[in-house]
Amino acid sequence: CRRADGTSVAAWMVEHGQALDWPRYSHGAYAGQHAKAEAAKVGLWAGTFQAPWDWRAGHANGAKPAASKPLGIISRRLVAQSGYSCEPRRTCKQIGSCEEANWYLQNRPWGGKLDRDKDGIPCESLC
Repeated sequence: CRRADGTSVAAWMVEHGQALDWPRYSHGAYAGQHAKAEAAKVGLWAGTFQAPWDWRAGHANGAKPAASKPLGIISRRLVAQSGYSCEPRRTCKQIGSCEEANWYLQNRPWGGKLDRDKDGIPCESLC
């Protein structure tokens, strides 16, 4: 499945921590996106969790899962409290701080455009 701009929806979801790469079925097709999301601690990687296949393997006897921290899903309330906006601020000139630039990098699909040299640091003039 692809977005209108040609981007793979599955790759995007894995890269932004909204899905996991299951190598058993993908044969590592999304390993790079998976590693990037895990390193950046975005989406699912913002909290702690156990991959579903690992949990099932360890609980084949029907045990129930233990409660865990929230998984990093961003609610509208948290976005509002952050002081940042999901409205397009697509250039570094429109962003007021390094913290804000990092928030957009990690939470908006277009945030990667703020990191032109792909070194993980957005808006180098601010950071």
